[in-house]
Amino acid sequence: MSWLVEAKDLKRHYAVSRGAFREAATLKAVDGASFTLARGKTLAVVGESGCGKSTLARMVAMIEPPTAGQLEIAGKRVDGADAATLSALRPKVQMVFQNPYGSLNPRQKIGAILEEPLLVNTSLPKGQRTGKARAMMAAVGLRPEHYDRYPHMFSGGQRQRIAIARALMLEPDVLVLDEPVSALDISIQAQVLNLLAELQQRLNLAYLFISHDLSVVRHIANDVMVMYLGKVVEQGRAQDLFAAPQHPYTQALLSATPQADPEKKRQRIVLKGELPSPLSPPSGCAFRNRCPFAVEACAASAPPLVRAGATEAACIFPHRKG
Repeated sequence: MSWLVEAKDLKRHYAVSRGAFREAATLKAVDGASFTLARGKTLAVVGESGCGKSTLARMVAMIEPPTAGQLEIAGKRVDGADAATLSALRPKVQMVFQNPYGSLNPRQKIGAILEEPLLVNTSLPKGQRTGKARAMMAAVGLRPEHYDRYPHMFSGGQRQRIAIARALMLEPDVLVLDEPVSALDISIQAQVLNLLAELQQRLNLAYLFISHDLSVVRHIANDVMVMYLGKVVEQGRAQDLFAAPQHPYTQALLSATPQADPEKKRQRIVLKGELPSPLSPPSGCAFRNRCPFAVEACAASAPPLVRAGATEAACIFPHRKG
């Protein structure tokens, strides 16, 4: 299969100052993520706040360069690419942000917001830009009269539709969706998710979907990657991961997901302790200080991702539930 996005051991590290007389610390926001994404498919990246999923999204969107590793988009290397290559690739990957109001210019009318990507990146005349903007508004469920209105005149769900329309103006191959429905009411979330599914089918888009809500991920994802303190702890097909999670952290996340069926019982797994500082993670397995199954060997070295059941898990005791 020809992959639209392919990452191998992707890393993003930051030097963090600790004062004038101390050596800078290294924050490993993403520390070795490998994945593939095909056209028409959705890869969901999940985990607690601070796990590195938004940093990964910014690397794929070419907002930040990788510190190490390999990233290919549409068959072209992103890591180490020159300015001309990045400029040619950026229209192929567009991003939809979490806050639909904060991502729109309050001083611009919706028509101008939608036309701006075409104005900056193409040589289309005004008439064609307007026509494409109006067609995209119709595609995301906005009415013609919305063209001359300002962002504050819309609801949260409508503003997210505008943000999605703007991301599609350059006809990208990949949408990076960073918590695109978490700021919306539950009923509006369903409408926006259905719109995204419809657009993906119609335009054959690939989605990198960042979320902490596994009930949303279950609805939209083909594959899932679970991250903890910058590392991938489990990944595989969504149906396999939800049916039989192998890593204790994945099991804990799923146990906290609300169930639609009141007859279906699930044992809640409560993790003890706080999320460690990413500046000084535990030795070996980063999850071991909160894991109910941790043993002495867990501190010796970080376990690699290995096949465990139908998924891959970074754990020396995969699928163990006590």
